[in-house]
Amino acid sequence: MSFEVFNKLESKVQQAIDTITLLQMEIDKLKDKNSILIQEISNLKSGTELLVRENEQLKQEQKTWQDRLRGLLGKMEEV
Repeated sequence: MSFEVFNKLESKVQQAIDTITLLQMEIDKLKDKNSILIQEISNLKSGTELLVRENEQLKQEQKTWQDRLRGLLGKMEEV
């Protein structure tokens, strides 16, 4: 009878070890995926920051051209 109990206990311990091993593998995969996602977020942030700077530069250029155009139109009205 104690041999049966020992076999059952051994089986349950082995199942627990197998489950722990599988969960550790899953955790490792999730950590890798998380690292990849963090890198992608960083890349997207960099891209967004670049686009924001470019947008500001273009707005400034547009304002400069508008000011020049207004100046020219003002000169034309004077003539």
